Amino acid sequence: MANFIETLKVLFLGIVEGITEWLPISSTGHMLLVDEFLQMKESAEFKELFFIVIQLGAILAVILLFWERLFPFELRKKAEGGIKIKKNIMNMWGKVVLACIPGAAAVFLFDDYIEAHFETPTVIALALILYGIAFLIIEKKNADSPGKITSVDEISYKNAFLIGLFQVLSIIPGTSRSGSTIIGARLLGISRVAAAEFTFFLAVPVMAGYSLLKLLKFGFDFTGAQLLLLGIGCLSAFITSYFCIKFLMDYVKKHSFAAFGWYRIALGAVVLAYFHLFPLIF
Repeated sequence: MANFIETLKVLFLGIVEGITEWLPISSTGHMLLVDEFLQMKESAEFKELFFIVIQLGAILAVILLFWERLFPFELRKKAEGGIKIKKNIMNMWGKVVLACIPGAAAVFLFDDYIEAHFETPTVIALALILYGIAFLIIEKKNADSPGKITSVDEISYKNAFLIGLFQVLSIIPGTSRSGSTIIGARLLGISRVAAAEFTFFLAVPVMAGYSLLKLLKFGFDFTGAQLLLLGIGCLSAFITSYFCIKFLMDYVKKHSFAAFGWYRIALGAVVLAYFHLFPLIF
């Protein structure tokens, strides 16, 4: 019975990851609340690893949905020249790599410090609220403007690097990786659809690299039960991410990100109330 309960917890955590990783509402803030009520019976070190590694399942959903936009090689018959390189996709990957550099440097330099000093309910709640307000302001300002740049191919290397600088903000828990990159893209005049797509593409190397870093720190000494939990979590995150990404791409074609801003503010208020107000009352 205990193992069944743990499996249900992991399934639910994977669902939360699959939804909150792609919507600009902070997976960290949601995981904090969920873990408060559905705590896994594992060590703190494994739980920290679990929350990161199940992102691999979310990445696989991006790869599956955007395979033709991500795979830069076209396989042809030998008579037709063999493998052909798709220059537009290679160019896109060049922008993605460039955008990854600021965030990778920030994680390398400050990850341990951030984990030790900033992973608190107060910081997460304030980040949720602050960037929720930012979404409302930016989307109100751009209400009548779809964006000068309407596709990922139109994003310049300069803008890609600037988006990467905005992604550095996401090292603060509660900010949201997708949220910070979307805010940066919108400020640069990039349409909602192109901003969301570039965020998805940027997530592939970022999340894969961060997961690998956590695995190296933790080591690969897992029990059979822990491997099963990781597998279930990844599968749950993959399935949920697949449908969540499709929903977001359809949503932003007709709506702004303002609703996510209001949601972030409400969630931040809930986090502050739960961790600061409720203990005083009860």
